[in-house]
Amino acid sequence: MKYLILVGDGMADRPLAELGGKTPLAVAHTPNLDFLAASGRLGTAVTIPPAAPEAGSDIGNLSILGYDPVRYACGRGPLEAANMGIDLGPNDVAFRCNLITRDGDRMVDYSAGHITSDEARELILALDEALGGPGREFYPGVSYRHLFVWRNGPAGAVCHPPHDFPGGSLREHWPQGPGAEILGELIERAWEVLDAHPVNRARLARGQAPANSIWFWGQGRPPRLVPRPERCGVRGVVISAVDLINGLGRLVGLEVVRVPGATGYLDSNFRGKAEAALAALVGCDLAYVHVEAPDEAGHEGSLEKKIRAIELFDAEVVGPILAGLRELGPHRVLVLPDHATPLAARTHTREPVPFVLYDSREKHSFSRGFSEDTAAAGEWHEVPGPQLIEMLLAKSP
Repeated sequence: MKYLILVGDGMADRPLAELGGKTPLAVAHTPNLDFLAASGRLGTAVTIPPAAPEAGSDIGNLSILGYDPVRYACGRGPLEAANMGIDLGPNDVAFRCNLITRDGDRMVDYSAGHITSDEARELILALDEALGGPGREFYPGVSYRHLFVWRNGPAGAVCHPPHDFPGGSLREHWPQGPGAEILGELIERAWEVLDAHPVNRARLARGQAPANSIWFWGQGRPPRLVPRPERCGVRGVVISAVDLINGLGRLVGLEVVRVPGATGYLDSNFRGKAEAALAALVGCDLAYVHVEAPDEAGHEGSLEKKIRAIELFDAEVVGPILAGLRELGPHRVLVLPDHATPLAARTHTREPVPFVLYDSREKHSFSRGFSEDTAAAGEWHEVPGPQLIEMLLAKSP
């Protein structure tokens, strides 16, 4: 038996007046997701439990992988450090360090115009040279997503995700609590380093948003997770463009598969992820495939981009994987978002998300597609997220 978990990050949404009261998922052209809904079983899942500290992707994906996020949540920084191969001591703190665009006190863009990884690397290395030192280290990641490690640093600072206040005041969301004075100083000094950097001068000349500052958030100390294979007896891989997901996968015992051209945005190599999953499944049991693009569109508040991201997920990931699985024998597929990212909110929210569980050995023929409404009327209701993988791997659903 082969097992697939396909995560359309932030794919779920709320009814929109401009769509006649429907959601982007309901109106998008998704023949492959609709096939799964008609041939499988539908339900809703609580991937972000009420007691979780926030509605983050770390929380949602911990749930999907079978871990209680209230118990195991550690912040996304340590998970990204695991993917980068950065060793953290028990008293070290890893922060997500976004490259952002600011205009004085205003947060213009949490992603600095989805800056390229090559450009970003130059900027982060410049920051490490200017602001790093013993016990404080900057590490380049992918696009706008980077890492700051504070050795023996305080873990109690209150830091706000930058996508939670687009266009808002930086000062109103400034770091607070232990270590906040140093974090704030680094943010201000980073502005001085980055604002006149040649990479940003070139971006401005091309009419692109400059990556002229940084923002710290998602911090934590290293987690202690029992690897998934030891719990369920399967070997698997994780495929994502996002350090957070790859780091989490590595910590729970999945092998990270890198896909050239995978960016986490609409320009990502979607089909490459599908091909990599099918190739990996020849020699293992499970593939966890994560697609970031719907979430990014939700943060931007772009209806057009969100529908496009969902359709790309369906056509370039779900479709090719379903076609390839037929050559690999019996299989079971779980598809869902890790959380909702409603266009109206432009951030992650806590409502239950739709999911479909398909088993190639079962024969169903329901008259329905895949959407929030059809899932709410499906066979399961508000399943705790950590139970989903047990349902996927069970002898019968």
